[in-house]
Amino acid sequence: MTAPLVLASGSPRRIALLKAAGIECETLDPGADGPELGTTPAERVLGHARHKADAGALRRPDCRVLAADTLVWAGSLALPKPRDAAEAEAMLRELEDRSHQVWTGVVLREPDGSVRERADRAQVRVRRYEPGELAAYLDGGEWRDKAGAYGIQGAAGAWATLEEGDVETVIGLRIATVHELLAGSPCSDALDG
Repeated sequence: MTAPLVLASGSPRRIALLKAAGIECETLDPGADGPELGTTPAERVLGHARHKADAGALRRPDCRVLAADTLVWAGSLALPKPRDAAEAEAMLRELEDRSHQVWTGVVLREPDGSVRERADRAQVRVRRYEPGELAAYLDGGEWRDKAGAYGIQGAAGAWATLEEGDVETVIGLRIATVHELLAGSPCSDALDG
């Protein structure tokens, strides 16, 4: 019998993606992302996802623990979750009228300690904001708890367009990757999503 699955995340978006895919799991809050490891976006998201998976496994060692981390990468600039509206505005101004990458690292830790992981990449373009559009978005607060200060599935979908990859990578958990990891596929390389 396969061990129960636990999602080490409090993200409502990741929970909703798994539920929509019919993947049953418990959830737990793994705490902070952990230290910044690596210099490439793939190394960074996988490092954070590993940290979350390890934290979840400490609390539920009898379970398969799934964890993920998402990062917006604009040129050589990493845009994590903003701390406040001013930081969110600065991030969104950085993204305006250009393309950027979104990386999501996914890690599955088995009860025996073995780990499978994958980093997926998508590319998104943000158009120029209309007058008052950015201020209204910031006032609405949707930027909170989102890498790069936006979620393509929400209001930002009016000005953010997927150019390459899978929209689930941008949302924060590509279900095809989850299926591959659960099936035991060896996919440890960073691959396009």
